[in-house]
Amino acid sequence: MCSISGFLSPRFSRSHIQRMNRSLGHRGPDASGIYFNEAQEIALGHNRLSIIDLSEHANQPFYSSCGRYVMVFNGEIYNYADLKNKIQVFRREKELMNVKAKNGMTGGNLDDGNILIGEQEFKTNSDTEVLVESFAFWGMSMAQKLNGMFAFSIFDQQEKALYLFRDRMGIKPLYYYHKDGDFAFASELKGVSSLFEDEQLELNNNAISSFLHLGFIGNNETIFKDVKAFPAGHVGIFKDGEFNILPFWTPEEKVERQTLTNEGQAKKTLRSLIEKSVEKRMISDVPLGTFLSGGTDSSLVTAVASKLLKDKTLNTFSIGFKESKFDESKYARRVAENLKTEHHEFTLSESDALEKVVGLTSMYDQPFADSSAIPTLLISEMARKKVTVALSGDGGDELFMGYGMYNWAKRLQNPLNSFFAPVIREGMKLHPQNRMKRAAYLFEKHSNRQSHIFSQEQYLFSERELSNLLKTPYQKKDIFKQEKLSLKRELSAVEEQAFYDLRHYLKDDLLVKVDIASMYYGLEVRVPLLDHRIVEFAVNLDESLKMKKGASKYLLKEVLYDYLPKSLMDRPKWGFSIPLGNWLKNELKYLVDQFLEESLVEAAGIVNYKEVSALLQKFEKGHDYLYNRIWVLMLLHKWLFENGRIKHQPVKA
Repeated sequence: MCSISGFLSPRFSRSHIQRMNRSLGHRGPDASGIYFNEAQEIALGHNRLSIIDLSEHANQPFYSSCGRYVMVFNGEIYNYADLKNKIQVFRREKELMNVKAKNGMTGGNLDDGNILIGEQEFKTNSDTEVLVESFAFWGMSMAQKLNGMFAFSIFDQQEKALYLFRDRMGIKPLYYYHKDGDFAFASELKGVSSLFEDEQLELNNNAISSFLHLGFIGNNETIFKDVKAFPAGHVGIFKDGEFNILPFWTPEEKVERQTLTNEGQAKKTLRSLIEKSVEKRMISDVPLGTFLSGGTDSSLVTAVASKLLKDKTLNTFSIGFKESKFDESKYARRVAENLKTEHHEFTLSESDALEKVVGLTSMYDQPFADSSAIPTLLISEMARKKVTVALSGDGGDELFMGYGMYNWAKRLQNPLNSFFAPVIREGMKLHPQNRMKRAAYLFEKHSNRQSHIFSQEQYLFSERELSNLLKTPYQKKDIFKQEKLSLKRELSAVEEQAFYDLRHYLKDDLLVKVDIASMYYGLEVRVPLLDHRIVEFAVNLDESLKMKKGASKYLLKEVLYDYLPKSLMDRPKWGFSIPLGNWLKNELKYLVDQFLEESLVEAAGIVNYKEVSALLQKFEKGHDYLYNRIWVLMLLHKWLFENGRIKHQPVKA
């Protein structure tokens, strides 16, 4: 795991690539290197976190054996040994053919054993070398052969062409800048923005409404107009001032006409896929462990990993809060005891978590509202003291319908609920319980059912609310357009909701959260459940095997029960939770007072303060469900102020 950066432009110099590399140094503390060719106006930067082949021979930038290609790579290729073998076989066959031709012989008349084959071995044991040699061998089509998480760039010195690749699910981040013939890329936004130290990149107005609606910035947009997130499952080619992007894998194209309904066959297949995926992701030359919350997904990954280690003991990590309502550690402890892992349990106070809040806006480079980033930071910091690689259970909820919001997809599809929505909404608003008041927003009119359900399940601003909240330049209706996907079969409302999460929430929120939090401490996190073969299986698994008899993630749990007693897993779904609503009324109120103060909000010029004031008053009067709306507004204005976008001094608490 590492950072990559670079540019192809006459505008930038060696000092620029050095600046980019420094800004990303936390991602790779073990080695750093740059490639700079002034004549070809190209630069590549790399910071290395050594995982496989720890020797300096595997440092980057890395050159192909032919000398034509130079590469920087972030990630892991889990099938690199298989690819290496194929390339070696090809090389030896080619050498053998050359020897035969030189001696005027044919295969039938030659004793191959008497021919001395030239040295064709690789010079390292790293996946990095295999990756660049695979490109030299297969070209762009090599992307389809890769099993792993990756973002990498290859420069063809002969053609003066720069290639970008990103893995199928977008596990590893990659951002790029393209304007007026200049091109640059980096693993994090700070790498790109560091190029423009003396000037400000233009804000992306479209991103503001997206952030307030979803809590993250999606659709390959960023907070900056001219910087994009490189799409997952694509390859890009920048040459002669033009940048073209082509897909090599999308989840849409993997949806088949028929679903798998045979439970016995499906369970057998899923178990095999998971075991193979976990086994591949345990390849490491450094200490490895797992995140363990005690829930279905992390427990399954941990159980499989523990079994594969056989006579060795697996390191597991969990955190809990001293405030018992938010302490999950007892569930993780029970699983760890059953599996006999070397369990590391970190019990923290709320003050430990509060310390991480202030730095979130700079750490994530752009407004990012997923508050579970805080416990993710904490567990990453703790785990890094023992291991360099950790496996997580991310992806299980999106692939196997683990979220409660999927029930709303069914309800809102019902014509009766649609017809009576205005009456239902007004009735729920009058209900004394906050839970019912919050649910009333789900019955508002909307343009995109999937984003609407997600937004309201996250307690964020609805489409109607944003029309009142945002000032005219920031009202971007196109973000609410219903997606039209061309698929081989029609999806149910629940499948559509899960597919939305797979394509958006998972990629633009959850994976970003984990990557930034873990790499901040130099920890590599691998996600076995997002092996593309498991994803392809899951999108074609019948809905009845995902949600059955009121149970979510049915088939995944059936596989889990082969490893752990069902009674051990009988617990409510909670997830990484923090008491954010309570904090905003108490410990974090000073941030609300500072960054949602009237003169500062007016100076920013994005939202109508009248609406902000009304929201704050309702929250103070007991409408606790509004906490996430206040959180995103505060984070937005905090980011704007800290990045020099608001020329105003906030009031100190």
